[in-house]
Amino acid sequence: MSSIQIIVGSMLGTSEYVAEACEETLNALDHHVNVHLKPDLNTIISETFAEKNNENNIWIICTSTHGAGDFPDNIVQFVSDLKECDQDLSTVKFLTIGIGDSNYDTFCYAAKNITNQLKSIGCKEIVAIKELDMSLDIDPEDLAQQWIKQNSDQL
Repeated sequence: MSSIQIIVGSMLGTSEYVAEACEETLNALDHHVNVHLKPDLNTIISETFAEKNNENNIWIICTSTHGAGDFPDNIVQFVSDLKECDQDLSTVKFLTIGIGDSNYDTFCYAAKNITNQLKSIGCKEIVAIKELDMSLDIDPEDLAQQWIKQNSDQL
């Protein structure tokens, strides 16, 4: 199965809960999963490429948006390091889960921006971004798990 790194950007904890729900679903699907609550690019790259000849290197970005479209504090350094990264990450496939409030014009900006950043360095988006709107009466963990299950054939 795939080796999956879940990279979390969270200020208030919702993204962490969503990431843990995704981890639970992915483990049940027999994937090897690492959750990064304090994402460090070098560690994630090491874990991504730890298995030689593994063609299923997948990152799941699970992030909220903070302030005026900003990244949560815990993922800012990861994003900065990603912009400076010169390693070939073209074999990395990724999915993004954005958590936000559609009452703001910066709805899911952090998720959209990191998606664009990953594409710009050659990573392959395998499923379009999943946006979870917290202004609605939703269960974000359940919706994320359903989305993972629906797209499990891509993993």
